Amino acid sequence: MMNDPVEIHLLDRRVRLLQPAHGFRTSLDSVMLAAACPARAGMRVLDMGSGVGGAAFCLLTRVPGIFLTGVELQKEYVALARENAVLNKKAATFVSGDIRSYEPEKRFDHVICNPPYLEAGAHTPSPMEEKALANGHLASDLSLQDWLDAGFRALKSGGSLTLIHRADQTDRIVQGLGRRFGAVEIIPLWPRAGHAAKRIVVRAIKDRKSPTVLHPGLILHEENGAYTPAADTILRDGAALYGTDRL
Repeated sequence: MMNDPVEIHLLDRRVRLLQPAHGFRTSLDSVMLAAACPARAGMRVLDMGSGVGGAAFCLLTRVPGIFLTGVELQKEYVALARENAVLNKKAATFVSGDIRSYEPEKRFDHVICNPPYLEAGAHTPSPMEEKALANGHLASDLSLQDWLDAGFRALKSGGSLTLIHRADQTDRIVQGLGRRFGAVEIIPLWPRAGHAAKRIVVRAIKDRKSPTVLHPGLILHEENGAYTPAADTILRDGAALYGTDRL
């Protein structure tokens, strides 16, 4: 059951979000995902597993004029995303559905997604239904490969798939993309200088044959815990993650 929502803010309060007080929460990952999408005004973007619209509204704030659709399994989150569209005065479409069976009338220029980091059966389930579902517990047959396949189906040829995931899943992501995608870009997100990356952003182009590029990545925190200037320009100012202007 959905609890009463609370309001949070992203991008230095330029994005306002209603989200459940407990359960799955919008995080830094949503901002980074939006920053990595190479969309431009007039393009169509699909946000798979859109939640309450965190990544969607960050992207709409950075790139006005895109046509954004969000697909989310949980109807309560869809309702909040629609409220957030009104709250932020942004035009976006949010629908309830399973990404595996979603059939768009027209293919998209770009797809973004933040797949569950923990698949069902790999950990102890959360006691909260919403958080369990967001982490993959209640959709036991929804795998990382399902997300990659759904992105492929929704994209037009030459369109981009952008996702954020755990760094230790890099090999599975690259293998899952297969020969259907090329021009794969991997951007590590380092928590601090000298520390192993915990997150990666991956961009790939449907039907492209260019080789994979491993970027230097982005250091998120100084040793004192403050955000680095490079991270702050994304998280506070809404800047793009490098490379988005090349596609």
